[in-house]
Amino acid sequence: MMHRRKFLLSTAIWLAGTSLTRATVIHDEIPWVPFPSSAPEIERPGPWQFFTADEARAMEAIVDRIIPPDPETPGGKDAGCAVFIDRQLKGPYGSAEGLYMLGPFIKGTKQQGPQSPLTPAELYRKGLAALDKYCRENRGGKVFAELSSDKQDDVLKQIEAGKIKFDDVDAEGFFGALLQIVPEGFFSDPIHGGNRDMVGWKMIGFPGIRYDYRDWVNRHNERYPYPPVSIAGRSDWTPRKS
Repeated sequence: MMHRRKFLLSTAIWLAGTSLTRATVIHDEIPWVPFPSSAPEIERPGPWQFFTADEARAMEAIVDRIIPPDPETPGGKDAGCAVFIDRQLKGPYGSAEGLYMLGPFIKGTKQQGPQSPLTPAELYRKGLAALDKYCRENRGGKVFAELSSDKQDDVLKQIEAGKIKFDDVDAEGFFGALLQIVPEGFFSDPIHGGNRDMVGWKMIGFPGIRYDYRDWVNRHNERYPYPPVSIAGRSDWTPRKS
């Protein structure tokens, strides 16, 4: 059996003879490229990846009622919240990847989190269908997206209060999921499809992932004066060769 000291010594000698320990002479500037090994995957506006056209229309109407536009900040639709949700439902989140989904499923308290056999993708698909069905049957034959803003607000408030029930899905659970994911889309990094042009960060004065803003941490009631920075970086940070 090889002793530990001999093993470490032989390993060190082997490494010394490999290219891992060969030095490189650098002239003029340090070689650097952005994201050399782990470039972020950036979601771009484009065709819906999960939602059907009708589902997308309903979802855009919903996000604009949960986060309505005002004169200074776009609402949920123009901020890309529906796009964010669409991409999330198409990915691991939508299929509940990594979560225990074998039951038993027993209705618990709100503090215990979701207790449902439905994956998020199934919850949203069934919830959006049930929402439009309810509106057609109780709001003059119109689907949710066709209602006025006031009537949309009224429907959502009644769902939140438990006054509207759906046949195939928990209406309150569906609305609770919306209340969680829509703000996530509004304030997440733009690479995920939401917070378009970093409107959510600009609204609250969040600097994003700027490498250093310690000078401003304790300056209360002062608006941060510099533009926020996404994980994707900024084009003017790309080094230029002279």
